[in-house]
Amino acid sequence: MDHGTKSGCIGVLAEGLVSVDRTSHEAYDVVEELWKGLDLPSKALSRVQLEGASGPALPSSFRLGVLAQGSIALSALAAAQIHALRNDAQVPQVETPLQHAVIEFKSERFYTIDGEPRQPKPNAIGGLHRTADGYIRVHDSFPNHSNGMLKLVGLPLGSTRNQLADKIAQWRSLELEDAATIKGKLAAYALRSYSEWDALPQSTAIADFPISVQPISSEGKQGFPDHIPRGAFACLKGLRVVEMSRVIAAPLCGKTLAAHGADVIWVTSPNLPDLPDIDREFGRGKRTVQLDIQKATDKAKLLKIIKDCDVFIQGYRPGSLARYGLSPEELVKVNPNIVIANMSAFGPDGPWAGQRGFDSLVQTCSGMNVSEAQHADQGEPARPMPCQALDHASGYLLATGIMAALYRRIVRGGAWRADVSLAGTMKYLRSLGQYRGSSGFQCKDYKKQADVPAEYLETRETGFGRMTAVKHSANISGCEVGWKIMPKPLGSDSAEWL
Repeated sequence: MDHGTKSGCIGVLAEGLVSVDRTSHEAYDVVEELWKGLDLPSKALSRVQLEGASGPALPSSFRLGVLAQGSIALSALAAAQIHALRNDAQVPQVETPLQHAVIEFKSERFYTIDGEPRQPKPNAIGGLHRTADGYIRVHDSFPNHSNGMLKLVGLPLGSTRNQLADKIAQWRSLELEDAATIKGKLAAYALRSYSEWDALPQSTAIADFPISVQPISSEGKQGFPDHIPRGAFACLKGLRVVEMSRVIAAPLCGKTLAAHGADVIWVTSPNLPDLPDIDREFGRGKRTVQLDIQKATDKAKLLKIIKDCDVFIQGYRPGSLARYGLSPEELVKVNPNIVIANMSAFGPDGPWAGQRGFDSLVQTCSGMNVSEAQHADQGEPARPMPCQALDHASGYLLATGIMAALYRRIVRGGAWRADVSLAGTMKYLRSLGQYRGSSGFQCKDYKKQADVPAEYLETRETGFGRMTAVKHSANISGCEVGWKIMPKPLGSDSAEWL
């Protein structure tokens, strides 16, 4: 078994409030620590094979290769464990090549439809802006966020990025963050250093272990439900998943379960803006239903599929679905065997628990962008990581948490809850340490589909045209891994189980 060799380029732990030092961790160590922390059978760890050269795998001071390979392999091992439990068999061998894993961490940047890549957002106004006393990052992926920011600073719709920059330059960073994010319904965060982040109460409210699995009821039945068959070649064949989510992390969680055979119904709202270019990548493997839960008839359809599901994934702010009677307490009444999975920006605890946030914003407010720039030493105030590593890792970690909860439900019974946050993943990545100086940037990047080895790509017909995209990087011996359902327009399917 090849678990890789230790890096010659030693990771250095960032100064500040990182209470666990994981700078000696390689990808297998990540799998082992999280697997044991989730109290899953240790015997399965011998079935993991991780190949690839140790050291920087993407140009960054952060140990992104370790996180990518480790989190993807962890989720695949969890699927293999469910497969073994269902069939009373040995856990099959899991392999995740390092290069393929880091490429999959950028998968949304590499797909093409009929040979055409993703198109850049027109009239983008977001990103890092200078303020009167520093910098702030503005999120503009959704029109309500971009339009809302323009309105907040007194600009008409359609204003340019330069016009917004002139207005933001008159604000202090924390004052604009407070007006937009704390008091408003927008998403903008001040650029902070590690020391500034560590001084916030939220930094200590985030757990050192990035996956939480907790019981929420003891009423559920033990064992597998009848709709999950024995002998299937896909590890999660028959598993019923309802997903209510947007953007990357939570949709990637559902996509991961689908790659292992789960029947995933992706529920979106006709009242909320979507991101078509992102949806096409993260819609792979899923059926798609649009429901307006403010309407009694649509809410009844949702509750009908929740009643007979195994897993409910939600990627909205903590507490936001409770307003519609979809709190964990209410869902357990509908389905006492349910596993509820929550993806959030800052986790369920602390003063920022209810705040909006996205990968780029968590990088900004937590000190990661400042530290990355300091390591690159190019005179920048901030530098983002070369991929949405917090989104991607969080998606695989939540998928693992779901399968750990399923394992407990099968063995012990009851209903369970899994929680993962972008900030929790950030804290874990930070604890892995950073490469010395600018040494982490001296490696190859993958910027376009032509940079991706052909064996990591697949081409399939979709509802939008012929799609070439990155395959799933995990392989499970003797089992099917991949997506049978291809992306289609939102709302193309019926709200019912196969």
